[in-house]
Amino acid sequence: MSEGHFPAGVFYNPGSPVKYESMILVGIDPGTATTGYGVIEKRGDKVSYLTCGVITTPPGDDAPTRLKTIYDEFNALLDRYDVDQVATERLFFTNNVTTGIPVGRALGVILLTLAQRGLPWTEYTPTQVKSAVVGTGRAEKKQVQFMVTRLLALPEVPKPDDAADALAIAICHAHSVRLGALVKAGVRG
Repeated sequence: MSEGHFPAGVFYNPGSPVKYESMILVGIDPGTATTGYGVIEKRGDKVSYLTCGVITTPPGDDAPTRLKTIYDEFNALLDRYDVDQVATERLFFTNNVTTGIPVGRALGVILLTLAQRGLPWTEYTPTQVKSAVVGTGRAEKKQVQFMVTRLLALPEVPKPDDAADALAIAICHAHSVRLGALVKAGVRG
């Protein structure tokens, strides 16, 4: 597992009247060769960066071995951060379905792990992630990366792209959890 090295404990405060417990959220960008992850803490209405990185598997390994590597390293990540919720981006493959099969396998391993642990999972469309992070569902990848860097007060764009994408998914989920709490509390904008 390869992790990013940014200072933890920097907060972003969108200014919500709703207060709720601290929770550790993980965004996952699944893939067989590279699975990106981003871990953030949501404390009240503040979000802070904990870590990000990738789980990589050797291209020469067979599919079962690669999936076991993802399973083992994802479990280690969940143990290390005592994770409360996990989110992924909905997979879309319109041109090359065969590319989607290995990604779907990796996502299956992630979902199996969550089911075994009883952890909640949420899925977002790419448009939802872009809207939550940038404010428009038509944002370019560089705009999303820029906003992830700004929202988490990081000194540079997280690398590789899979890790930055996973952080965007985690931020999207943090905003959705906040919105759900507002709706449940009956707070109107």
